[in-house]
Amino acid sequence: MKPEAVVFDIGNVLLEWNPERFYDASIGPDRRRALFAEVDLAGMNEGVDLGAPFAASVQALAAANPKWAAEVMLWQDHWIDMASPPIPATIALLRALRAKGVPVFALTNFGRETFAFAQTRYDFLNEFDQAWVSGILRLVKPDPAIYAVLEAECGVAPERLFFTDDRAENIAAAGRRGWQTHHFTSAPGLAQALVSAGLLTESEARP
Repeated sequence: MKPEAVVFDIGNVLLEWNPERFYDASIGPDRRRALFAEVDLAGMNEGVDLGAPFAASVQALAAANPKWAAEVMLWQDHWIDMASPPIPATIALLRALRAKGVPVFALTNFGRETFAFAQTRYDFLNEFDQAWVSGILRLVKPDPAIYAVLEAECGVAPERLFFTDDRAENIAAAGRRGWQTHHFTSAPGLAQALVSAGLLTESEARP
């Protein structure tokens, strides 16, 4: 069954997300490992993805961890450096689909404020036909409820949705709802999956 629309995850599919790399460059790998072991940066970020205010969340975590306050504040001051660089080959696939008139959606675990900020830096984040952002919905993948919201609002039957995400648990949740899925590991792999699904030709999928 040929899909009617493509749903993209964003982090590590269209845009690299690698806080560890940023901190390794900023404070060194050893201090970064100690920081991440002692301070729940990941948990704070998950809260932002669920709709908590970005700056207040970072500042509260810094205040709760005075030993690491300066390092924690780097998350606020240099967030965009962690959400970089864009992945050109995948963005090219998004644009190739749009050029053919295929609806292109986003389903992403992303903070409300950080997504809006990223849109000012990365044009491709403004090119979706519609985006479902966890921080706005206050739901995160792989919660089935976030997939249900997209299904209810997009106008495309679940079995006609083609979804790509780098996290296996998010792909599995979509698959249980009948979506067609591709576990993203590389842009060439996604290109071939889109060709196999009949959404792009080989030449259209070529970078």
